[in-house]
Amino acid sequence: MPEWLISLIKILVIVFGFVMAVASLLTVLGDRKQSAKIQNRVGPNRARLFGTNILKDTGIPHFIADGIKMVLKEPTMPANANKFLFLLAPGLVLLPGLFGWAAIPFADQWCSGQIMVSPEYQEVCTGGEWKNYFQIMDVNAGLLYVFAITSVSIYGAAIAGWASNSKFSLLGGLRSTAQMISYEVTLGLSLAGLILIYGTLDLNEMVRMQGTQLGGWLPMWGVVVQPVAFFVFFLAGMAETKRAPFDLPESESELVAGYITEYSSMSFGAMQLGEYAATVMIGALVAILFFGGWQVPYLYGDGFHFGTPNGTPDLALNYYVVILLRIGSMIVKTLFFVWLQFMMRWTLPRFRYDQVMTLGWKILLPLSLANLVITAIVAAIL
Repeated sequence: MPEWLISLIKILVIVFGFVMAVASLLTVLGDRKQSAKIQNRVGPNRARLFGTNILKDTGIPHFIADGIKMVLKEPTMPANANKFLFLLAPGLVLLPGLFGWAAIPFADQWCSGQIMVSPEYQEVCTGGEWKNYFQIMDVNAGLLYVFAITSVSIYGAAIAGWASNSKFSLLGGLRSTAQMISYEVTLGLSLAGLILIYGTLDLNEMVRMQGTQLGGWLPMWGVVVQPVAFFVFFLAGMAETKRAPFDLPESESELVAGYITEYSSMSFGAMQLGEYAATVMIGALVAILFFGGWQVPYLYGDGFHFGTPNGTPDLALNYYVVILLRIGSMIVKTLFFVWLQFMMRWTLPRFRYDQVMTLGWKILLPLSLANLVITAIVAAIL
């Protein structure tokens, strides 16, 4: 199979089959049904598929109806808006979040030969070669790539706020820019200690290193070696997605919808989809950096090793089964942290804007710096 066709299949499966599907379903399953359960309501349960009761109580028919309505709705634009920038902004919000998935690994590389596991927990492919089938693009600085490409969405929010020629939109754009830039500093610094420990920016290599066992039994997951960094990264990541309790750029009670106020039809849909895709991205990054990504504890290419690998697995598994378990592990972990973000969204009240800035600059940033200094000292001693 030619390489371009393999790349195309990976893009279709990962970006459209997983990211877009999950981000779209979050509009009803996360924002409506999950919030309804938390608030002791039923949620959407009226729309039907062709008059039947199929999936009626799940809210899925509402999701389909909203999608059709959004496509057919007439796009509008304020009279004095900057037309070019107004139309450009939704793309700058949505596309960076999708491009960032190019470096996200859903499983280790495929071995076309025989897998052997060394006592150092390294998988060796004998009689074949490694094939990159479960990651769109194998980047040796994948973490840096993800941060660089997703940062572009800041420009989308700022441009949308200014180009709309609306006071609500402008205030929302300013809030969004200040908030995202503020928390990006903490987001990056919180991972500096993790990079110091693993010694790489390659996301796949980071996951492989988390397969190592401390003391012969404890997986060296990021949350084990950097618990403070996990706490800081998760909070800063939620602030980056601009979802409650950090949804000050939109804050419906004050700014209508913030920088999205003047958008309608699929432009509005693209902006919303970009925010949901960012939520899924944060879930995937937390899973990869702190919870082993595609790793299943004690599972290696030839099966389960419950002690130091000695050539023979304690529970041998077919290689195809191992791959399916790894992909499933990555998806389950990602969806769990997406669910957790929505649980926090519908549980905690919204902060005031000064509280958001105080949390970012006076609490999380010093905490991430202290964590980095302590990590550096410990690494130097050991």
